[in-house]
Amino acid sequence: MREIKYQTGMIDPLNKALGRMEAPLAPSDAAAPSWNLLAEELSLPAAVLYEERLTHNLSWMRNFMGAYGVQLAPHGKTTMAPKLFQRQLAEGAWGITLATAQQTAAAAAHGVQRVLMANQLVGRRNMEIVADLLRDPGFEFFTLVDSAALTDQLGAFFQARGQTLQVLLELGVEGGRTGVRDAAQQAEVLAALARWPDTLVLAGVEVYEGVLAQEADIRAFLQRTVAVTRELAAAGRFGRSPVVMSGAGSAWYDVVAEEFARTEIGAPIDIVLRPGCYLTHDVGIYRAAQERILSSNPVAQKMREGLLPALQLWAYVQSIPEPTRAIIGLGKRDAAFDAGMPVPAQLYRPGSEAPAASAAHWKVTGMMDQHAYLEIQAGDDIRVGDMIAFDISHPCLTFDKWRHIPVLDGQLRVIDIVQTFF
Repeated sequence: MREIKYQTGMIDPLNKALGRMEAPLAPSDAAAPSWNLLAEELSLPAAVLYEERLTHNLSWMRNFMGAYGVQLAPHGKTTMAPKLFQRQLAEGAWGITLATAQQTAAAAAHGVQRVLMANQLVGRRNMEIVADLLRDPGFEFFTLVDSAALTDQLGAFFQARGQTLQVLLELGVEGGRTGVRDAAQQAEVLAALARWPDTLVLAGVEVYEGVLAQEADIRAFLQRTVAVTRELAAAGRFGRSPVVMSGAGSAWYDVVAEEFARTEIGAPIDIVLRPGCYLTHDVGIYRAAQERILSSNPVAQKMREGLLPALQLWAYVQSIPEPTRAIIGLGKRDAAFDAGMPVPAQLYRPGSEAPAASAAHWKVTGMMDQHAYLEIQAGDDIRVGDMIAFDISHPCLTFDKWRHIPVLDGQLRVIDIVQTFF
């Protein structure tokens, strides 16, 4: 949330709570202010989180993973919010997944002690960042390898520093992202690992199934992963116990749980799933994924209602220049638009008793940097100064637009502030 200025008497406490740009707010220092969204005590547009729904989603995913006996390392790139990381860890998460060395450093600086970097660690400065973190004996780190070239680069770098690095063999598919495509590439990586026996520790196997669209293809890929893990375990190639076998983004975690949970490799194993968007969910791509899960997965069908959207954007109606068009003070700098436009959800007229559902026919048809075009109908009860809450699709690309995000209770009072570290 941007730094906000009210009348003179409120500037200092507000800035203390939200943090100035030159002195970022430590998450542990964010005291809960007594502001109310409906009383217009927050500057809009604003991204907000709903405490009750966050709590529900944390519990739901913990119970789902527990039913399969697998571990959860939620992908932290979704929120990059250490306060939320700590809540996920408090709910039993095995660790936090991240994508870059910089993200890893931010998480470690705020107390995260186990990171699975579901990406390749490439480049001297990135390796230096991780090497510095590994000086802490309590910090555990994993990264991915899918080529002999990268394996040798990592081996040379960390050997020169007298450090060991845990790596996961990444498997991939034709036309996909990173990951070895076939047995020949896999053999090259394993041969390279053998050149650095005292430096690189093969800790397990990792995949990202989200590059595939069909469930049958995903299951075949996951079954290949299980087979490779068993083969490597039988050959004594792993240097960590338990062995790590990891997969699952936010769309197919149920299928990964089904395929991985019954894995036996003749050795202890940590099966680690990595969905990140579950915490706030959405009404777009991940709601569609959740509907599939609720309709087909026996564990999800037995649980209380599914995941709930816990992130919204509130904004003012700025202008109604035409009978069928309203201009909203919300734009591409505020909300994701790569997987669908924001969806009007609630309307509140300042001074009224409570928000009401927005009209079902209202639709955002386009966005500019700071404006959204809302299609309405002539005669709709909508005025300049009305407040509209918008649901979103794809939380990852909404979180990264906000530095501070208020957490609201059931009465839309601010009870906490979450800071992001993108």
